[in-house]
Amino acid sequence: MVSSSFPLHPFKPRLSQTLAGYERKHFLADLGAGVTVGIVALPLAMAFAIASGVKPEAGLFTAIIAGFLVSALGGSNVQIGGPAGAFIVIVYGIVERYGLANLLIATSLAGVLLFVMGWLKLGALVRYIPVSIVIGFTNGIAVLIGLSQVKDLLGLQIAKMPADFFTQLSVLGANIHSLNPWALMLGMGCLAVVVIWPKSYAAPDGATGWRHKTRQVAAQVPGTVIALVGATLVAQAFGLQVETIGSKFGGIPQALPAFALPEFTWATAKQLVIPTLTIALLGAIESLLCARVADNMADIPRHDPNQELMAQGVANLVTPFFGGIPATGTIARTVTNVRAGGRTPIAGMVHAATLLIIVLVAAPLAVHVPLAALAGILLFVAWNMGEWREFARLKHFLLPYRVVLVGTFVLTVVFDLTVAVEMGLIAACGFFIYRMSTLFRVSPVSTADLPPGVTVFELYGSLFFGAVGKIEALPGHLPDGCRVVVLEMHRLVSMDTSGLDALEQLWHALAKREVALVLASVNEQPLGLIRRSGFEAKLGADHIVPSVGEWTPGSTT
Repeated sequence: MVSSSFPLHPFKPRLSQTLAGYERKHFLADLGAGVTVGIVALPLAMAFAIASGVKPEAGLFTAIIAGFLVSALGGSNVQIGGPAGAFIVIVYGIVERYGLANLLIATSLAGVLLFVMGWLKLGALVRYIPVSIVIGFTNGIAVLIGLSQVKDLLGLQIAKMPADFFTQLSVLGANIHSLNPWALMLGMGCLAVVVIWPKSYAAPDGATGWRHKTRQVAAQVPGTVIALVGATLVAQAFGLQVETIGSKFGGIPQALPAFALPEFTWATAKQLVIPTLTIALLGAIESLLCARVADNMADIPRHDPNQELMAQGVANLVTPFFGGIPATGTIARTVTNVRAGGRTPIAGMVHAATLLIIVLVAAPLAVHVPLAALAGILLFVAWNMGEWREFARLKHFLLPYRVVLVGTFVLTVVFDLTVAVEMGLIAACGFFIYRMSTLFRVSPVSTADLPPGVTVFELYGSLFFGAVGKIEALPGHLPDGCRVVVLEMHRLVSMDTSGLDALEQLWHALAKREVALVLASVNEQPLGLIRRSGFEAKLGADHIVPSVGEWTPGSTT
């Protein structure tokens, strides 16, 4: 019964479609791309987890489990799922306020919500969020990510960083005297390597010789990995006194954690409504934006937004049971996958397997990784994440766009993402209503060809609750001796119930003055509303005519 009145989206992973005709050459391309993305994901997964206030292995487990599920069950050929920089601020705030156990519960609940959104075909609704809001909160999150890395970049002796923006600034300023120059050197060195590496080692196309080939091979190694390995070797070789993963977290286990259900109660769930909605909303926006970017980068079928949401939902439902954090589509790893030649979900599954092998084989080596090195890498991620040029381009846009973008940015930084998106949507809706109301016009039309006492007004635009004032003011603009008011409505494209009520009030006001009301050239939507509401019967069918020219004066007397 439900499916016939409201068809639900079928669960059809893109993987099942791509396997038809899958050949050895496709697997080799996906294998190379998957291994490359797995290597890129290694430092990012640990860095995102540490910056989020959880252990580094939580990021690795998320990249492995969620990355595999998103690729295997998703609606995109090349989407790579895992922990994302956009979640850093959200996760850190939830852990600070509710604790790690409640973060896991909120993530699983968000997974259920994401799955239901895809199941109900709500994937397209995410596209209706104004771009000004998306840019505003993305830039705001980028600022907060950068600020969160200042402590480790400078090697400051701060036991626990607060989540509030201004409190963070105060704590950093109060502890600036504990700056560790070696940590700063390593962090800035890693940042420089990540920025310069691709540009310095990319050989020109068509170059030959062993030197050029060496440069081409070097360019295939991610700069983040070079920076991480280099900083670790330098710190160990010179015995630099800097904080490492081992000194802070005790290392990374060489196995995936056992399946464990977090303690769940209905009372706890009711307290996690806002965190759950925040994780689900951000996960949906990030994953679908990422999939849209990937669609434009390669000759592949466009993604299925509803299937992608369902896959994101399964991934976020399952991953917390293994100690994972929220996951979504990740632009950096997805772009790397496309550029490395990945064209099917197999590449994403290989990326997850690569990370698993690294964890099982090389986890003990992570204890020597300096936190300052991860901070330098995350600063680069934050800078690339923000669309800073949009601030310079604001002068080219109207005031509503500027207010929504800047307002969302400021609210994201000062308060949180949920407040920013809510207020941004309210502001965007308010400006939209104002703009639509200004587009609605009531213009007098010449009545030279009509009998005396007839006044004609043309309605243009949409008659809705934000524009009814112009209809209510009509009786005050009638000339002396007016006996008939004709509303020419062929340019009125739509009307809501508030607009209909304004027409009824106009009819009553005119009737008291013994002035007839005639509607001419009424379009399908307004006419249907007029008939369903019963206003046609009140007004009289002869007072609704095909055009002004077909109206006869005697019909209104």
